[in-house]
Amino acid sequence: MDILIINGPNLNLTGKREPDIYGDTPFETILAALKKEYPGIRIEYVQSNVEGEIISFLQQADGIYDGVILNAGGYTHTSVAIGDTLAAVEGPVIEVHMSNIDRRETFRKISHISAHCAGSISGFGPGSYFLALEALKRRSENRFFLNK
Repeated sequence: MDILIINGPNLNLTGKREPDIYGDTPFETILAALKKEYPGIRIEYVQSNVEGEIISFLQQADGIYDGVILNAGGYTHTSVAIGDTLAAVEGPVIEVHMSNIDRRETFRKISHISAHCAGSISGFGPGSYFLALEALKRRSENRFFLNK
């Protein structure tokens, strides 16, 4: 199984940026832990602060990966273009947020990507990525999912 993790703007600052919200663990440490926990899954990782690059990552991943974990960061709430891209690609995408976006500012309750994702996970800090990976794994095994 091949999974691509795409992180959006400012997620390269994970571990430094607002640690009371996002934790103090750098994403490289989270990624290493994911790879250790799931040695049978090939995990690729990209990050960009640029909306168009995220769109390109999603388009290039289509048909190549068995699933995508997407933390679009602030673009979740503003990017109709990323939502349009997700509507056009085939593979399952899990939307991820480390913070519980429903417990934050009002504008963060709007997601232009959720409707085009297989599911959304938020509020579990770095654990959100583990839950998303587990969901993609179980989905590929047809365990506890009714729809593909």
